[in-house]
Amino acid sequence: MNIVINGTPADVTDGWSVGDLVRARTEEQRRVAVARNSEVVPRGEWDTTALSEGDRIEVLAPVAGG
Repeated sequence: MNIVINGTPADVTDGWSVGDLVRARTEEQRRVAVARNSEVVPRGEWDTTALSEGDRIEVLAPVAGG
């Protein structure tokens, strides 16, 4: 299935959830936020939010600095 992750086209496994994607992409899930098609996905819904063909996903990590 083709989606876009942080602006980059990606092929992911059919049937994946947001949670599957986050676990595959980052080791520190507690420190990221996820938006699917410009809508924030609450952490408690990651495993029940299925990815669909053409989804645009943003995986965001906090950045410190000034």
